[in-house]
Amino acid sequence: MKRMARFSFQHRRLVLAGWLLTAVIVLGLSSGSPSKFNDSFNLPGTDSQAAVSLLTQNFPAASGEGDQVVFQASHGATIRSPAVRTAATAALARVAKVPGVDAVGSPYGKTGSAQISRDGTVAFATVTWNKVDANVTNADALNLVHAAESADGSSLHVSLGGDAISNQEAAGPGLSVLVGVIAAFVILLVVVGGAFLAALMPLLTAGLALAIATSLIGLLTHAMNVPTVSTDLAILIGLGVGVDYGLFIISRYRSGVKAGLSHEAAATQAVNTSGRTVLFAGITVCIALLGQFALGVSFLHGLSIASAIAVALTMATSLTFLPAMLGFLGPKVLSRRERTALTTHGPVAGKTTGFWLGWAKLVEARKGLVAIAAVAIMVLIAVPITQLRLGASDASTDPAGSTTHQAYTTLARGFGPGFNGPLQLVGHLSSPADAARFNRVIDVAARTPGVASVTPAVISPNGNVALSTLYPSTSPQSKQTVALVNNLRRQVIPPIEKGSSLAVHVGGETATNIDFSHVLSTKLPLFIAVVVLLSFLLLTAVFRSLLIPLVASVMNLLSIGAALGALNAVFNLGWGASLLGLTAKGPIDAFIPVLMFSVLFGLSTDYEVYLVSRIQEEWQHLNPTRGHPLTTGVLATQHNHQAITTGQAKSGKIIAGAALIMVLVFGSFLLSGDRVLEEFGFGLAFAVLIDALIIRTLLVPAIMHRIGPANWAMPAWLDRIVPNLSIEATDDPADPPQADELPPARAGDLEPTDTPERRVLAGVSSSSTTDE
Repeated sequence: MKRMARFSFQHRRLVLAGWLLTAVIVLGLSSGSPSKFNDSFNLPGTDSQAAVSLLTQNFPAASGEGDQVVFQASHGATIRSPAVRTAATAALARVAKVPGVDAVGSPYGKTGSAQISRDGTVAFATVTWNKVDANVTNADALNLVHAAESADGSSLHVSLGGDAISNQEAAGPGLSVLVGVIAAFVILLVVVGGAFLAALMPLLTAGLALAIATSLIGLLTHAMNVPTVSTDLAILIGLGVGVDYGLFIISRYRSGVKAGLSHEAAATQAVNTSGRTVLFAGITVCIALLGQFALGVSFLHGLSIASAIAVALTMATSLTFLPAMLGFLGPKVLSRRERTALTTHGPVAGKTTGFWLGWAKLVEARKGLVAIAAVAIMVLIAVPITQLRLGASDASTDPAGSTTHQAYTTLARGFGPGFNGPLQLVGHLSSPADAARFNRVIDVAARTPGVASVTPAVISPNGNVALSTLYPSTSPQSKQTVALVNNLRRQVIPPIEKGSSLAVHVGGETATNIDFSHVLSTKLPLFIAVVVLLSFLLLTAVFRSLLIPLVASVMNLLSIGAALGALNAVFNLGWGASLLGLTAKGPIDAFIPVLMFSVLFGLSTDYEVYLVSRIQEEWQHLNPTRGHPLTTGVLATQHNHQAITTGQAKSGKIIAGAALIMVLVFGSFLLSGDRVLEEFGFGLAFAVLIDALIIRTLLVPAIMHRIGPANWAMPAWLDRIVPNLSIEATDDPADPPQADELPPARAGDLEPTDTPERRVLAGVSSSSTTDE
């Protein structure tokens, strides 16, 4: 780490040129290869996937991308009024000429009567593309929107629905990113004492990383399926962790400069200490994100790789680009006031005083009460998780002014709520008798409670597949629709299939979303268990302790439980949703808890390492037997309390500042208007808030005080077999000693080297964990 820091600092022009050249090359390649995001995925072994496979192989025309143009007549007119019919017909003629459109099913056609509502005020036209949904570009969808909306007027309102329209209309995180960046910059200014350039550096570092990351993600879409939302989530995650990583390093660097170190020595010290925490945390987040491959859900593969790319690049720029930029900053890393104080009064060693020392002493004095109160609060917040319901966002949760939301509500008003989430009954036919049985399935399904209507069977050109569309009487997100799908699969269809070669599958987008939610709900506990176990093993290797990793693992579970509880309370149950500007209630998108846990696992581990490493440094400084830690006796107990209090006081301000920045960055995504981004942003913002405010500044220190010196105990046999992954700064024998590496002076030393400067440096050595 020292050599990397010194190289980056000494060869800063080369490092800067290398990163800028990389950005230019990657951006150039990306701009020359338009991205091909694809939201399709496979769910092997599910009923909906079997339906998709049958249609793809035998009935391609029924498996392609389809959208809807929805007409709503007003001011006393109906869909059949001459003026309305003329305008709608002309618009549909334009739609038919849009490049890529294969067919348009007009409500004025021979079989279009079923596409007009009973009261005659609502109708829809179907639009079928001549390509799969992954190849329908935003430009294609926009051409469709413009052609259809040409009929919009005083007596006829036109709206559009479908996946292609939703993708085209997605606004992305533009405004929310800007708000988050501004808010983060303000907090950074406060944390770094008003030093403008020092506050700008973490944002500049994260921005460079994300510019490269988003371009790489675009290139990745040519190699594998990457969901549309991947870039937005990668920006959200990368911006949050990138600014935090930069803050950790630049805070330690500023402390070194104010303590009298040269700029190069301060940069080396910062990367060799806080940089190790950044490296460990970044690798941990990437491992947790890529661990989603173990779930076996292809939709998550692109998401996890995209997010891991963003995290890895923010980590790399923080460890190389940032030290190089610090070399250019020179004395401007400090504010004018700080530079004046340094010139006038000379270097000063960091002192543990102020608010955070008082806070740490309060936790020590009331450790039992603090622990009980903190646990009670976390459990209370987590209670709504008992009602957690996973599902998928649909157009009902889109912004009220969007064309997709208008189309959804118009169709629901004209045809019923279930019309927005039709199911497909797909039968595999092996004989004429199977076709007759499939018609029986349709008849019985039509009389099943919860079914509004079922269309007649359509046979594929090769005669191997029969297809019927079933409209539920309830909306796609409702519990009743989930119950209906389960009833069709378990009770209605099997008795009719029995004794024949007929195989009927329930498919369609709604059924696929239900299966997706079920698969992730089933695998989520195992995924959490694996990640928590990994966390325990990593922290055991880092801190050479069993109780510290155990406490950290339990804390991670408390954090994710409380975060999911709050997320479900707001987005599903609607508690306080109006205060956040949210109006539509619905289930939590099924992949959100998995992504949240992956990211929160890394962030929680980051804060845990930053806090406990400071405490461990104080413990080792106080422990008179460094090689064989003293873990019993009155003296050890006193040392444990002192180490925890001092370590917490030294790390408190940086953890609080870093957490506040993340809360503001993640929380700003509530302004995006995209429900997935709103869920993810709120969930992570709330999780970081309670993790920093309750877990790391109250509960963990209080529990460590209660445990006592046993915090640092580890069986000798286990100590021998567990690899040492300590993030402590280590000396490299090949490196010459630096000013910040001088041994601390002892009281009574009379050697000529015992100068005031030496005593200042000694203070730095004994308080090397002090950040701003």
